Amino acid sequence: MIAIIDYDAGNIRSVEKALAYLGEEAVLTRDKETILKADKAILPGVGNFKDAMVRIREYGLDEVIHEFVASKKPFLGICLGLQLMFEESEESPGEKGLCLLEGKCTKIPATEELKVPQIGWNSLEFPKESKLFKGIEPGSYVYFVHSYYLKAKNFSDVAATAEYGVTIHAAVEKDNIYACQFHPEKSSDVGLKIIKNFISL
Repeated sequence: MIAIIDYDAGNIRSVEKALAYLGEEAVLTRDKETILKADKAILPGVGNFKDAMVRIREYGLDEVIHEFVASKKPFLGICLGLQLMFEESEESPGEKGLCLLEGKCTKIPATEELKVPQIGWNSLEFPKESKLFKGIEPGSYVYFVHSYYLKAKNFSDVAATAEYGVTIHAAVEKDNIYACQFHPEKSSDVGLKIIKNFISL
């Protein structure tokens, strides 16, 4: 069973629907025991960094997430979920993230050619072999919706990159921690393959 962590963020149901489509049992929950008993957990969502962290702490989910990650079971962040897993974001100066990995999120610089937020399809490149992207071809397209992008402190954590005026650290993978800035649940067959790879861990 996969626990989808519920902290009142937007767009959580799309992940639940994708897992159901793949025949995977999933539960949307903020209950500590349910999360800790799950085989895997997903932190999805869209929204504001500070608002999300305030709710996560309010529900005591920060401690639950750290306990789950410490159990070495697979943990996946999606979109805002990826950003929250790091130390901080320019969106909310002074607000501390979950600090599961080292790095910060920075505003995408807008230009005449590149609008912010980035909304739409972009291609991925893979700087290292990873379990999450097993069987995915370099140059595959996935769907992004974001205004802030990850700069991981340790490039060795980066599993995928994308170009949008800057090099976006589009996915990370370290030990049992996985995360995607893009939305695999909205990324057609490529996204479903990524979710299947996570399910099979």
